[in-house]
Amino acid sequence: MGAYTQLIYHVVFGTKFRRPIIRSEIQERLYEYIGGIIRAKQGHLIEIGGVADHIHVLTGMPPTITVSDFVRDLKANSARWLNELNVIDQRFEWQKGYGAFTVSYSQVEQVRQYIQNQQEHHRVTTFAQEYVLMLERHGIEFERRYLFEGEHHG
Repeated sequence: MGAYTQLIYHVVFGTKFRRPIIRSEIQERLYEYIGGIIRAKQGHLIEIGGVADHIHVLTGMPPTITVSDFVRDLKANSARWLNELNVIDQRFEWQKGYGAFTVSYSQVEQVRQYIQNQQEHHRVTTFAQEYVLMLERHGIEFERRYLFEGEHHG
């Protein structure tokens, strides 16, 4: 008998210091590139979306790679690609951390709709507020002071 898996994750991460630098004119290209990274890792992109300071990725993952390695590769390769494109007037970096939440197959459509509605959602809610609510909703313990990197001046 073979091994059968359905490993679906909702992954969320922001730009360094939550800077709003993912402009609409590069968003689609970035999402397509991240989809390519996911396919190269034998995963499948279900939905991707976000706003200028963060993204949400709903993805199926193979059981042969850890979540941390998968997300590390998404972030490192997409940041390198954006910097090589030279379409942002500063060095592009993602925040150091990320959120990754398992998604039941029965909830995939609900999470897809949530991701598709990011523009509207963030007219009234900041990324920081959204992120804290997601962690709380999933019962993840955290200290607020460690959630986001502070601005570096100097």
